[in-house]
Amino acid sequence: MPRTVRPPRAHDDAGPRAGASPASGGRASGSSTKMDRAVYVLGLAIFAQGTSELMLAGLLPEMASDLGVSVPDAGLLISAFAIGMLVGAPVLAVLTLRWPHRRALLAFLGFFALTHVAGALTPGYWVLFATRVAGAFVYAGFWAVAAVVAVGLVPPGARGKAMGIVAGGLTLATIVGLPAGTVIGQHLGWRAAFWTVAALSAAAMAGVAATIRGGRREGPPPRVRDELRALAGVRVWLAYATTSLATGALLVIFSYLGAMLTRTTGLPERWVPAVLALYGIGALIGITVGGRTADAHAGATLYAGIGGLVAVSAALALTAGSPVPVVVLVFLLGACGFATNPVLNTQVFALADAPTLAAAGNVSAFNIGITVGPWLGGLALGAGTGYAATAWIGAGLGLAALGTAALGRTLTPSFRETGRAA
Repeated sequence: MPRTVRPPRAHDDAGPRAGASPASGGRASGSSTKMDRAVYVLGLAIFAQGTSELMLAGLLPEMASDLGVSVPDAGLLISAFAIGMLVGAPVLAVLTLRWPHRRALLAFLGFFALTHVAGALTPGYWVLFATRVAGAFVYAGFWAVAAVVAVGLVPPGARGKAMGIVAGGLTLATIVGLPAGTVIGQHLGWRAAFWTVAALSAAAMAGVAATIRGGRREGPPPRVRDELRALAGVRVWLAYATTSLATGALLVIFSYLGAMLTRTTGLPERWVPAVLALYGIGALIGITVGGRTADAHAGATLYAGIGGLVAVSAALALTAGSPVPVVVLVFLLGACGFATNPVLNTQVFALADAPTLAAAGNVSAFNIGITVGPWLGGLALGAGTGYAATAWIGAGLGLAALGTAALGRTLTPSFRETGRAA
């Protein structure tokens, strides 16, 4: 029998503001569709931090030379960030559970900026390694709290759109932040790129301080025991499994895409950045469309996105040696892979009345996919199967994601991001 799941409480920083009526769920008066500007600020904060997550991919040779280490050792700085992300969300969700959200967001951003100042100043590899872990740790915490704040600022029927905007900050970091960070690092040194991220994070702090209301929480403070109990249901864990599998399906291909384009498809190296930019454009289109359809058509968005990812992955595996179809498929890979993001980010809020830990678990689920997908691809390449095998692995993980999504919706046939679940 359908039951109503309460949306996350509109606490001190996610409640109605001046000029908004309680009935509007915190939206500006006189507009049923206007998105709260704080949601865009959160998206820009994710852009600032996501740029740091991505930009090392273009700076490894310079960093290795300056730090006196090998390029593979410099590459471990990327793994360090992944470790911090994986652990940070649930740990910080528990430690800051009773904090006002505004305080938590500002603390996370401030510490993130300081880790980049320290990273820019250090002459040593291991200190930089530690700052990468610590920065990612609080970045994960920011993601979890930002998700709770974003869905609390809008009515239930606009959660998918709100999370599309927040997560779109990472897509923007892929399209703009990654190449910009690479250019800054190549011309001014990799430390200048770290200073730039620190400055962007400080600007994001100013935006959060200006748009997210502070003050005391409304109602009784949440308890860790209650939030953990709310996560015990199998439907929540099926949602997490879908998130991990769908993310792994995309990342196992994307992680080795540049190498596949040159070594299997036969594209000249000078064309690789343009093709990757096409992937980014597809991702931006996908997350925009997904954000607009996730609330009213959650199931269709999820199935279409993951199903499209499976089809594109299989097509890539079959045509990996042909440049024209591969270029088209790379664009579709970005579009399908990111179209599901708003649903994956919001479905747990309708399944668990534990918004902070639910969001934290979902951040970890994304990072499990980010970690496991490339690892599986590396195993396949190490076995000599060729780059097309990564696309077949992506197709297999996508099929598994379709299975967990279908099982979850069988258990919750009326599930929608409007806040209803069976």
